[in-house]
Amino acid sequence: MGIRKRIYEIIEVAGPDDTLSHIYDALSMFIIIVSIIPLCLKEPSTGWLEIERVCVTVFIIDYLLRLLTADYKLNDQFVFAVIRYPFTLLAIIDLLSILPHFIVINSGFGLLRLVRLANALRVFRVFKMFRYSTNFEIIIAVIKRSKESLIAVGTMTVAYIFTSAIIVLNVEPDSFDSFFEAVYWATVSLTTIGYGDIIPTTTIGRLITMISAFFGIAVIALPAGIITAGYMEEMQEHKVKERRKKKKQ
Repeated sequence: MGIRKRIYEIIEVAGPDDTLSHIYDALSMFIIIVSIIPLCLKEPSTGWLEIERVCVTVFIIDYLLRLLTADYKLNDQFVFAVIRYPFTLLAIIDLLSILPHFIVINSGFGLLRLVRLANALRVFRVFKMFRYSTNFEIIIAVIKRSKESLIAVGTMTVAYIFTSAIIVLNVEPDSFDSFFEAVYWATVSLTTIGYGDIIPTTTIGRLITMISAFFGIAVIALPAGIITAGYMEEMQEHKVKERRKKKKQ
C-alpha cells in the first residue's frame, strides 16, 4: 500500500478496525473544540493566541494532507483532483477555518470591522466536526436523494414570501418603510416566529398574517417530513451494508 493511500485512510472517517484513524479523528475533534473555546469568551487571554496558532497549524497540515490525497477522495486523476478539491464544500469550510487567523494576526488588516468579521468566520470550525461523523454523511446522502422535493418546497416558500410581501405592502403601505421590511415581515410570519416589531394594523393585514402563519406550519412540516423519511431509508440501507461487510469478513 502506498504512503498517500494510507494517509487517506487515516484522515478520512475511521473504519471499525483502523486504530490510527480513530486516534486521528479523536485528536482532530479535540483540537476543533479547543479552537472554538475563545469564541465563547468576550476577552480571551493572551495565552489563547498561542493555542490558536497551534490549532491553525494543525488545520493547515490537515488541509494539505487532504489536498495531497484528493485523487482518492474524488476518484479522479491527481492533477484534476487537486484542482477540484478546494471547491468542494468541506474544503471551503476548512479554508474559512484557517484564513481568519491570518486576517486577525496580520497588522496590515487592522480594520476593526474586518477583524470582527474574521473572528465571526471562525465559527466555521464547528462544521469541521461533521467530517468525523458518519451520521452527517448519511444526512448529506439524504439531502442529495431528496433534493428535487426540497427544491420544490423551497421554491414554493420563496414564491409565497414575495407574494405575501407584495400584497401586504399594497394593503398597508404606511406600516412598511420598504419592500425589504415587507419581505422580513412575510418571512417572520411564515416561520410563525412573530417578533412583533413590524405588525399590520388593519383587519385585512392581520387576516393576511393569519393565513401566512397557517401556511408556515405546512411549509415547515414538509421538508422535515421529507428529510425524516429519507433518513430512515438511508439508515436501513446503511445497516444492510454494514451487515454485508461483516459477513464478508
